[in-house]
Amino acid sequence: MKYVTAVWESDGFHLDPRPYLAEIPKLRDQLPEGAWSFASDPAHYDMGRGNMRCVKDLELSGVQVAVDKSGGLTLDFAPNQWRHDSGLRITYSGVTHFSIDYEHSIDWMSVDTVLLDEILPGEDGGCVHEIGLTDATMTVRCQDLEAVWGDASTLTS
Repeated sequence: MKYVTAVWESDGFHLDPRPYLAEIPKLRDQLPEGAWSFASDPAHYDMGRGNMRCVKDLELSGVQVAVDKSGGLTLDFAPNQWRHDSGLRITYSGVTHFSIDYEHSIDWMSVDTVLLDEILPGEDGGCVHEIGLTDATMTVRCQDLEAVWGDASTLTS
């Protein structure tokens, strides 16, 4: 990630979204509408106790890649039982790149959870969404995205 720090150090994770939060207002005219709405949500990076719409600690629960050439991708994140009351579904349109790069292994964790993420303008007018997970980094290049918070029944489709 360019601005957000989400790295494993010998004593745990070091997380800092502040440089990205300072950059977000400058990106308003460069990000597609859905990406802007998600990235600029005041709760997105508020890791304070009781914030149910912060992405930190969401658990990756599903990846659905379109089998046709429509460029669709859906990522589902289940709520963390101590932090969230609902999960998050991110639906991407016009996907040109999707990758999961595993960097290290933390064997005491049963699922990959979100550390933090960052959305930046893409070269083609779209955006690049990078999601730091406990064991990996996910990268999506797309035209836009839609992020919807809800319970499991709301997110099922």
